[in-house]
Amino acid sequence: MDMRDVDRALVQAAGAVARLRCRSDRHTVAAAVRTPEGRVFTGVNVRHATGDTCAEVVTLGTAVTQGATGLETIVAVGDRGREILPPCERCRRLLLDHHPRLRVIVGPPDDPRVLLLGDLPADPAPADLPESAGPGVLPAS
Repeated sequence: MDMRDVDRALVQAAGAVARLRCRSDRHTVAAAVRTPEGRVFTGVNVRHATGDTCAEVVTLGTAVTQGATGLETIVAVGDRGREILPPCERCRRLLLDHHPRLRVIVGPPDDPRVLLLGDLPADPAPADLPESAGPGVLPAS
């Protein structure tokens, strides 16, 4: 899918949050999500001793808390100038369960592209997940 101006703005929103809020080893990724109506919500990951909570999950929770019922597009951006990051396997499954038609912005910052969540290539280093993960399990590629 082609990048639209609103998609570029979403990348900029996530990048701005990464620059402003990801200043420690506990917060290293920012995400931004947009609703079909154009509302934008952001969040950062939370690293802790018992495991990490990804920025996409925090952002999804923020959107729901503020009344969003549908999401259209999401992007995650690493801190310190790192590139746009695809969602990890665990986030893909969660997002597929809740928003199966979600668009995801991926790729290098100078040439990002938009894919449907279900069309993302397999995660090269998937997280440890139970064998029977239920609805939203990504098909083997």
